[in-house]
Amino acid sequence: MTVRPWMALSALLALCACAGDTDDVPLPPFEVVDAGGDTDAGTGADAGTSDAGGDTDAGTDAGVRPVDPFADRVVSSTFGDQAGFGQDRLPNVVLGPPVGAGQFAGSLDVLSLGKGGTVTLEFTDLLLVDGPGVDLLVFENAFQKVGGDIFAETAAVSVSDDGATWYDFACAATDSDGGFPGCAGTHPVHSSPGSGVSPTDPAVAGGDGYDLAAVGLTRARFVRLTDTGLNSYGGNSGGFDLDALAVVNGRLPDGGTP
Repeated sequence: MTVRPWMALSALLALCACAGDTDDVPLPPFEVVDAGGDTDAGTGADAGTSDAGGDTDAGTDAGVRPVDPFADRVVSSTFGDQAGFGQDRLPNVVLGPPVGAGQFAGSLDVLSLGKGGTVTLEFTDLLLVDGPGVDLLVFENAFQKVGGDIFAETAAVSVSDDGATWYDFACAATDSDGGFPGCAGTHPVHSSPGSGVSPTDPAVAGGDGYDLAAVGLTRARFVRLTDTGLNSYGGNSGGFDLDALAVVNGRLPDGGTP
């Protein structure tokens, strides 16, 4: 029996059913585009949840929320075919820490992008800077299958400091034998709230790491994930499934340290 990649999240669902310093740039409106191309821009709300617009995570009050290393705002999303899973929990589902399920299971705390779908997120309180080694961790819900192979659904990663000029990390989306080098969605996630595993330590957190030096940037505040279109798709959980982003090397917007 051939197990198609899109079936992994569906199987999990069935199981659960049974059991350098620059000025701040203006913040663009939250935008969601469905697979049919209809745009819902500037509404300030999405799927019954409040937008994370502004400089705080959704559901927190300005001046109360502590600085953290996780994404703070969903700038825009464009979903491809076979997307849908997680959209009712936007934006919170991709903000905050990863909710990893370990080496042998995939998390359900994710947003499925669908074929060719894309999502752009922003860090507002702690920006990425180029430091030693990995600067950014991207968490999906990859897991190790029986036999040792990794179940991977890939996305290309791009970063920007101003939201206008983008820099793309190389992503070998057709190199399955090599483990899709440079693509996100290829390593299981070990960190989750309460696990005791640091979400900002590339040696133990899991997920996929990125070094800003590889694209020639010293600082970035925006991250874009784009489903490669080369995954298998089906149901409403197709393609790359984003869990979270985390800053490994960061600075406050004024250049200070947290």
